[in-house]
Amino acid sequence: MHACYNPPVWTVRILDPADSEYQALPRLEKGAMTHAMEKLEALGPNLPYPHSSDVQGAGGIRELRPRAGRSPWRAFYRRIGDEMVIGSIGPEAEANPTGFTRAVRAAHQRLDDAETRAPQ
Repeated sequence: MHACYNPPVWTVRILDPADSEYQALPRLEKGAMTHAMEKLEALGPNLPYPHSSDVQGAGGIRELRPRAGRSPWRAFYRRIGDEMVIGSIGPEAEANPTGFTRAVRAAHQRLDDAETRAPQ
């Protein structure tokens, strides 16, 4: 008898401001981001580098890296309970350091607010 194992699927939630940022991505980049989110949904916290990476000094925020890091866009997220919650979408650090820093700060604030409101 052959047993199939279906790993758990994680919930990926995009906060409203981040969804607006996601919707504004160029068509091809939006497709790459969607594919990266599907990987995050399948693997959750086990999504490896180069698809996901810690953002140094950002209080537990990770960056989702479409196209294994070759995309100029990132989704900034944190695990809250059983969900992977995306707080912002912004540019990759080397392409736009100021925009990257701004997006990480926005994600940090939005995710902290979402975590405060999350049911315990």
